[in-house]
Amino acid sequence: MVAARSGRAVILVGNPVAPYSRALRLARTLAREGYAVEIAAVAAAGLADHERIEDWEIRRYRPSGIWARLGRTGSNGAGRSRETSGAIGAIGRPSAAARTINRAVLGIGALRRWIFWPHTVRGWWSTLARELRPADLYHATGSLTVAAALAARARTPIGPGGLPAQVIYDAIDDVMESNNVLDMPAVIRRFHARRETGWARAADGLVTVNEPIAARLAKRWARPLVVVPNYPEIAAGPGVRSVAGPGDGPLRRELGLPPETRIVLFQGRIGPRLGLDEAADAILAVPGAVLVILGFGRGFDATRARDTEQPWAGRHFTLAARDPDDLLDWTADADVALIPLPPVSINQRLSSPNKFWEALGAGTPIVVPAPLTYMAELVERHDLGVVARSASASDLATALSAALERLAGDPEWRTRIRDQAARSWTWPVAEREFLGLIRSLATRPRP
Repeated sequence: MVAARSGRAVILVGNPVAPYSRALRLARTLAREGYAVEIAAVAAAGLADHERIEDWEIRRYRPSGIWARLGRTGSNGAGRSRETSGAIGAIGRPSAAARTINRAVLGIGALRRWIFWPHTVRGWWSTLARELRPADLYHATGSLTVAAALAARARTPIGPGGLPAQVIYDAIDDVMESNNVLDMPAVIRRFHARRETGWARAADGLVTVNEPIAARLAKRWARPLVVVPNYPEIAAGPGVRSVAGPGDGPLRRELGLPPETRIVLFQGRIGPRLGLDEAADAILAVPGAVLVILGFGRGFDATRARDTEQPWAGRHFTLAARDPDDLLDWTADADVALIPLPPVSINQRLSSPNKFWEALGAGTPIVVPAPLTYMAELVERHDLGVVARSASASDLATALSAALERLAGDPEWRTRIRDQAARSWTWPVAEREFLGLIRSLATRPRP
């Protein structure tokens, strides 16, 4: 039964939503609840400024003002992938003076990024302040969006429905303990942590993606958080193809791989500090297997270049990301899903990314390093895959070989994983907590 219309809801996302699975799931839930839903995203080349999807819409706002230009220059990461690290040597070593100037320029740029964090979206905030229509509910996904949501509530405290506007801060990770701030000086990080705490305490409701992150943030912010995991939308029961094992599915058709080739799949964001170099080395020690990287991000071109390099040619394939609604089919065509993230930050150790839940929904066993404690504990407790001793290439290769050997002798393993996911780790389970929160906000006083 569809609820009566509950007003207008805006889901703020600090990326172009091209697409973004969490925002899509939240939009569908809010639309079913009776909200008129807009996803307010960041404009990007090649994407329409406005899209109507199902019974909700995406609007992409173009950054404006002085921060628009500064944001474009600040997207470089702190690390470089191994594939590009030798480029300077190939061209010629720069002079000592040039190196000194380069270090100074990079230092100034880094300082600007640290002090004005999150400067990449401030131009977007400026445009939202002028163009975003008032709403009754603002759902801010991540730290890049919560300040804009609070500002929108302050501009129009009473929503179009006649009741006080509400803000939910969806802390999709512990950003102040994440890879993004590893190089930030401690004094600046403490400043931004205090500012994020202020944002969190000013919000009407708090959400995050798993229990250990919720516990850390609740202690820091002195407020409880509702856990809404990134579970995929899957049917309870048979329905996902290749449940009993991979075969002639989309991965093999796209790459022309025969059924006997074992596919190890990494899917999601591509960039530094994600363990992709170690994964590439690990696959060389697993006979009859290939590594397929299905994803997006600033490391995509460098990762794809490895497809034709020796010794990886024929063992390493890079494909562009697919729509979240199609990922289960692609993931189900893999033999094993690999999550090789190194434990470089507290947030990464406690993470539970989309790729983890999507692999379970597809019935694909997972290999994950032991230092990723939250995922590793679930894998061991529920027999969902193999836990590698570490994120090193040798330990990943050992775990991958063990998972593939187990599959060969126990083909029903995939079915058991898929059945557990259909019972426990699907979006209708996650959205119950979210619906409880938004239904309680109408009677909850603003903190």
